[in-house]
Amino acid sequence: MIIVDTAIAKRVAEDKPIRVAMIGAGYSAKHICSQIISSFPAIHLAVISNRTPANAENVYKIAGIDSVEHISSASELDQVIAKRQYAITDDPMAIFECGQIDAVIETTGEVEFGAYAALESIRSGKHTIVLNCEMDATVGPLLKTVADSVGVIYTNTDGDEPGVASNLARLVKTIGLEVVGAGNLKGFYDVHRTPETQEEFAKKNNQKPHMMTSFVDGTKLSMELTVLANGLGFGVGKRGMFGPACDDVRTCLESFPADVFQSGKGVVDFLLGASPYTGAFIIGYSEHPLKQEYLKYLKMGDGPLYVFYTPFHLPQLEIPITVCRATLLDDATVTPKGRPYCDAVAISKEPLKAGDTLDGIGGFSAYALIDNFDTCLEENLLPMGIADGCKIIRDVPADTAISYADIELPKDRLIDELRQQMIGKFFRKTTV
Repeated sequence: MIIVDTAIAKRVAEDKPIRVAMIGAGYSAKHICSQIISSFPAIHLAVISNRTPANAENVYKIAGIDSVEHISSASELDQVIAKRQYAITDDPMAIFECGQIDAVIETTGEVEFGAYAALESIRSGKHTIVLNCEMDATVGPLLKTVADSVGVIYTNTDGDEPGVASNLARLVKTIGLEVVGAGNLKGFYDVHRTPETQEEFAKKNNQKPHMMTSFVDGTKLSMELTVLANGLGFGVGKRGMFGPACDDVRTCLESFPADVFQSGKGVVDFLLGASPYTGAFIIGYSEHPLKQEYLKYLKMGDGPLYVFYTPFHLPQLEIPITVCRATLLDDATVTPKGRPYCDAVAISKEPLKAGDTLDGIGGFSAYALIDNFDTCLEENLLPMGIADGCKIIRDVPADTAISYADIELPKDRLIDELRQQMIGKFFRKTTV
């Protein structure tokens, strides 16, 4: 299954590094840059774009690069690449217009800007790697069709849970089992957490309270599993999933309802508090008698359902692998299979009154639950990736799915336009 390391070694031997740009200069970008500079000679991270160039410069400095050039055009970036040096910019168009850049890593986690950056990257003919489940869950299937039309790869990443599960699913399928379930291991889950409750924890870990809130209130979980579901063509057993508490991933099947995992019907879900507490799992299915005999001998259980798991996820360390897979092998780690299969729906955290404004992902006003896309479309439900800045126009009780009929959209947003294009393309209808 592993061939990318051979392709990487060949590229190093040829002294032809992959020329990469990164958009964003936050926590993830810092670790990605350091990993590339220290461990991936097959990649030349030529430029980092950020609205505050000093932040981009600091990301390079942390990785040991003290000399960078501030550029504002593609021609200036060409010169930097020719010298195999490093650049920073506050204008991402300098990246998109540079013909020498092979791939772009989008790390912002912002839905509106992330959609713009990914779309422009794809349109400019660059493989596009998004560490942005928030945006990918919202309009990823549309961006995949644009990438296909241009002939480039659009993908989420190795190391993050959707990528970990997708890689494991490919292995399980390759050895002859049907993949009927996939999901995350979750340590803590409370939908009513807020930036206020998470502020102290965020400070201790040098993170933003809103981001930490999105991890514990289930929003990040729902968006990650929407990305995975759209990549595998899976649905969910119910809104919000079952998410049973159990002690160990290896015995998780006894914690789910008996009919959740069935042949011919794949679903995503999650486990709460299950050892090893991190990573991803896959449920495989086989009725082949000899395979069942062998799997039982190897202590995988009696079948026909079998649990496979990866006990870690290391996104910032593995993202360079995604770059190499896309660029050298035309292989996406996890990318939409076609139409959207699931959606991450905005749910009110508290009673909302007409006139209130939703504060988006990881905020005080809403959390996300995953549901089947057909249900969301039928009920005209508001995706969490669209929620930020929406004005409530009629009262919504706490813990209630918010619909487009409950809100007024902000004006002139790209994400709303792309969302409507996606629904029109795959379902020949619109929302709102």
